Amino acid sequence: MTVSLKGRNLVSLHDFSSEEIVQILDGAADLKRRYYQGDSFQPLRGKTLAMIFQKPSLRTRMSFEAGMHRYGGHAIYLGPKDISLGKRETTADIARNLDRFADAIMARVFDHIDVEILAEYSSVPVVNGLSDLLHPCQILADLLTVREKKGTLQGLKLAFLGDGNNVAHSLMYGCAKVGMSVALAVPEGYDPNPEVLSQAQADAEKTGAEISVTHDLKEALNDASVVYTDVWASMGQEDEKAKRAKDMMPYQLNSAAMAIARQDAIVLHCLPAHRGEEITNAVIDGPQSFVFDQAENRLHAQMGLLVQVL
Repeated sequence: MTVSLKGRNLVSLHDFSSEEIVQILDGAADLKRRYYQGDSFQPLRGKTLAMIFQKPSLRTRMSFEAGMHRYGGHAIYLGPKDISLGKRETTADIARNLDRFADAIMARVFDHIDVEILAEYSSVPVVNGLSDLLHPCQILADLLTVREKKGTLQGLKLAFLGDGNNVAHSLMYGCAKVGMSVALAVPEGYDPNPEVLSQAQADAEKTGAEISVTHDLKEALNDASVVYTDVWASMGQEDEKAKRAKDMMPYQLNSAAMAIARQDAIVLHCLPAHRGEEITNAVIDGPQSFVFDQAENRLHAQMGLLVQVL
């Protein structure tokens, strides 16, 4: 049964049920199929998306902007010089202005609280395009990609190597909801947020998945159908880059690591990739890598979401 998601915010995948996430993925897959069949379907005609960017972006900006154009809508880029959340005016007031002009708001920010405030005060849907805590849009694209390549999500295992960061947090939330196990292999001192871990584990109990954190690379990779990594130092962590590189080098996604996972395992990376650091050229350019399919699916997953919330 289809559930109405009209008016919903996407701050965190934890806020959505398993059925709602699958419904978004189904909608995204249908949009993608229709596009490649040459269908001129334009479900977002007349809709405007306000896009707040505190951080530079390739995939987030292009996927939202191109997707809105493709499906008949319009996207407006608002960079740091246009909007300073909480500085020139309060974040709450910005939300109450933008909802008079736009049908939805997407925000790519540093502090997660900014997305929460936007969602609280906006009368139109707010989408978390990335925060220091979560990256839900990325994980919708990831789940869409895994389902395309593996035919299912339920019962699979994903190994994530590196830092227990915002991508790892949203992977735990999203995978737990759809019955997909996640094993994070992280160096000591880089564990994920304990509250996120606890909530994801509670969700996983309901779907038969398992969410775990280990410092043992082999334990995480054993029987993994999906192997995933991300940059070791995100924007705002540049001062820690040297230490992080030293701590995380044993968790590099290379050919030796892939040899531990399942023979048919696929490789994912949310990009940008720092080749030779968290992932080697041999792996990212190899036959098991689907990172550019994954990047394309940002557009399809995000438009699938917007069609349902608008």
